[in-house]
Amino acid sequence: MHIAAALLGIHGGEPGGSAGAVPPNKGVYGLGNPTPRHLMRPLSADRPDTTESPYTVDAGHTQIELSFAEWTRKDDGPRTDTVDFLPINIKLGITNSDEVQLVISPYSVIEEDGGARTAGPGDTAIRFKHNFWGNDSGGTALAIMPFISLPTGASGISADRIEGGFILPFAMGLPAGFSLGLMAELDFVWNDDGTAYDLDFVHTAVLGHDLVGDLAGFVEYVGAASSDSETDYRATANLGLTLGLGPDVQLDGGVELGLTEAADDLRVYLGMTVRF
Repeated sequence: MHIAAALLGIHGGEPGGSAGAVPPNKGVYGLGNPTPRHLMRPLSADRPDTTESPYTVDAGHTQIELSFAEWTRKDDGPRTDTVDFLPINIKLGITNSDEVQLVISPYSVIEEDGGARTAGPGDTAIRFKHNFWGNDSGGTALAIMPFISLPTGASGISADRIEGGFILPFAMGLPAGFSLGLMAELDFVWNDDGTAYDLDFVHTAVLGHDLVGDLAGFVEYVGAASSDSETDYRATANLGLTLGLGPDVQLDGGVELGLTEAADDLRVYLGMTVRF
């Protein structure tokens, strides 16, 4: 199993299996009849890159993806440091092509230059992923991920409104052992003025490759444009590593660098994925 490829759910140069293999009929499996372990696809996580994976968790199985901590700095006006502790995504495979996700931000601390400090839980998101093709075979894969974010967070951290949107993640294998992920995302977000919803268009591209053994690396571009004419374009570059510890555990870490003035200047993260 190639770890860089597994980052995008691609292995053996092809998603879900080796070239020419005929996939078994896994449509018979569900919550009450979990996919047998010998038929499970390789581990594929929606982290640590921003680009989501188009591959779902096998039916009847659970996957937990979390950061131990994430530190973000933005130096635009007053310098702001944000630390997110244990943000977690709990995923459950409900059919061979569908999964549900619960994304929780248990505790965040925001400190501004000058001493202002805000702390507390963040908002909660519920997401659904449906894989159109490529979960278990083929050279490409595509999924759709509608989601809703509920304002469960503390004052100063929460968006204070219901937000939502949908994501289209795509993946494919490339020559020489490289893997490519692309993503388009539309977000309906409550604006900073607290007066209306804006539409954000997020677009990403990530390139991954194995390095040594079970260690792999990736580079990623992330861009975001807003329907609000007063919100500037945000772009970042993401560099990270993943380390596979067997078929069901992956460690990861990396750094995200701001490329435009409106983007966060720096984000550092360390986390893991575990499948049951």
